[in-house]
Amino acid sequence: MEELCTAVSRLRRELAAHPADLRDRTIAEDELAALYAMVSAGVHEVPRMRRSLLLVAGAVGSVSALAPALARVRHGIELFGSRPEQRTGERAV
Repeated sequence: MEELCTAVSRLRRELAAHPADLRDRTIAEDELAALYAMVSAGVHEVPRMRRSLLLVAGAVGSVSALAPALARVRHGIELFGSRPEQRTGERAV
């Protein structure tokens, strides 16, 4: 829990300091704030955390300067449970 909270805080700070005008910055900031609130409150809704991660990654994933901090957030979420099965069509792989 503490590791994820620290990772989210770091990514929030790095995103705030990043000078580029990112089109989806607001989405990333909102999802990081929601994720931080969830983790701080002790809520372990792993599917919701993964959804937030996907939205943040979609918003800032192409910014290489933020990649290490984003990876730490992903790792922190993965600590709450294994990754979901990947699906191809209707069948799990």
